[in-house]
Amino acid sequence: MSNNLLLDYLGTLREASWRKKALLGLPLTLVLGGLLWLWLGDAGNSQAFRTVPVVRGDLQAVISATGTVEPEEVIDVGAQVAGRIVAFGKDRDGKTVDYGSQVEPGMVLAQIDDSVYAAEVAQAKAQLSQAKANVQRAEADLGQLKAKLYQAERDWQRAKKLGPSDALSQSDYDAALSAYEVAKANLNVGQAALLQAKEAVQQAEANLRKAMQNLDYTIIRSPVKGVIIDRRVNIGQTVVASLNAPSLFLIAKDLKRLQIWASVNEADIGNIRPGQPVVFTVDAHPGLTFQGEVGKIRLNATMTQNVVTYVVEVNFDNSDGTLIPYLTANLKFIVAERKNVLLVPNAALRWSPQVNQIAPQFRTQTHKGQRTGTEGLAATNLSSDKSGPSQGILWVPQGGYVKPVRVNLGVSDGSLTEVSGPDLKEGLQVVVAEQTKGAEAPDAASPFVPQPLRGRSSPGRPPH
Repeated sequence: MSNNLLLDYLGTLREASWRKKALLGLPLTLVLGGLLWLWLGDAGNSQAFRTVPVVRGDLQAVISATGTVEPEEVIDVGAQVAGRIVAFGKDRDGKTVDYGSQVEPGMVLAQIDDSVYAAEVAQAKAQLSQAKANVQRAEADLGQLKAKLYQAERDWQRAKKLGPSDALSQSDYDAALSAYEVAKANLNVGQAALLQAKEAVQQAEANLRKAMQNLDYTIIRSPVKGVIIDRRVNIGQTVVASLNAPSLFLIAKDLKRLQIWASVNEADIGNIRPGQPVVFTVDAHPGLTFQGEVGKIRLNATMTQNVVTYVVEVNFDNSDGTLIPYLTANLKFIVAERKNVLLVPNAALRWSPQVNQIAPQFRTQTHKGQRTGTEGLAATNLSSDKSGPSQGILWVPQGGYVKPVRVNLGVSDGSLTEVSGPDLKEGLQVVVAEQTKGAEAPDAASPFVPQPLRGRSSPGRPPH
C-alpha cells in the first residue's frame, strides 16, 4: 500500500514539473513559430528582379527610311521621225549597242528605215532645181521686157515730136503712147516674176534642208558620253513620233555620280537638313555600309493612303563603281550622336514596381507635388519638363525591394537611351523586369534585345 502511494506521489511531482516547464516555454515557442511563419510566408511570396548594368558607350539617334539608287543625270534619247528600226550601232568597244554599253557623243545608237525620207530628199532636190530654172527663165523674160520697153519708149519719143498732124495721125499717136505704157507695166510684171522665182528657190532650199534633216534623224546618235542603262526598242520594231518623242534609250552620263531618292515620312522630315550625314546599306552587298549626305529635300510631297512622304536626295561617292542604278537602299539619317555616355535599355525606363516592391522609405515620396507613392513614381518615369531635359526614373535593387534613381534622359536609338545623373555610375544594376524566385532562370540573353517582361509598364511611350 505504501509503495503505491509513493509511486502516485512521484508521478504527481513529475506532471507538475512538466506543466511548469511547458508554461515557461510557451511564449518562446510562439515567438519562434511566428518568426518561422513570417519567414516561410515571405519566402513563398518574395520576388527576384531581373537587372542589367548601366553601360558606357556610343549612341546614334537615327531616322530610318528606304530609297532607290538613281543616276544623278540621265538623258532620255528619243526618235524625232517615225519608222522601223533596222539596225543598232556599235559602242566604244565595237560591240552592238545594248544594256551597259559605253557610248561617246555622236556615236550611232540605232538606224531607222530611211527609204521614205531619202525619197523626200530627192524630191526636194528636184523642186529646188526646178525653182532655179524658173529663176533663169524669169531673168530671160525680164530681158525681153526691157528691150520692148526700150523700143516703145523710142517710138513714143518720136510721136511726141511729131504730134498729131498730117505726118502722124491721132490714132498712131495714141497707139505709141499706149505701147509705151504697156511696156513699162510688163517690165514691172517681169521683175515681180523674177522675185517670185527667187523666193521659190529659197522655199525649195528650205524644203530640201528639212528633208535632209529628217533623213539625218533616221540615225539615232548619242548626245552625251555615258552608259546605256535601258534599251527600249528591238530591231524590226516601228516607232511612231507624234507630239511626244518615243523613248528609245536611257543614258546615264556618269555612274560615278549616283543619288538615292529616299521617301521620308512627314513626321520625320523636320529632323532632316542638307548636309546631314547618312549611312545606308543595299541588299546586293550585304555586310557593306556606305556613307552619304543629304543633298536637298524636294517639296512636292506625295500622299499614299493618307500618309504624306517627301523625297530626300542623298549624295554619295561611287568612284569605285560598286553600286549600280535602281538598287534598293536602307538608310539611316543620323539625327544626333553621343560618344562615351551612360546607356540603359528602354525596358529599364518603362518598368515600374508595385507598391509592396518599393523600399518603405520611398513609398510615400511625393513627386513634383502632384502624386505620391507608386503612381507618382510611374508618372515621372517618362515625363518631360519643358524648362529642362526629359526626366526619368530607374529602379535599383535594395535588399528585397527596389528604390528609385532619378535620371536625365538624352538621345535614344529606339532600344538604348542616354542617361545622366549624380547617382548614376557605370555598372550600376537597374531593374528591367521581375521574376518569381524558384522559377527557371531564363537563358542568357542580351538585355538590349526586346524580351517578354512580367513587370508592369508605366504610362507613356518608350523614349525615342
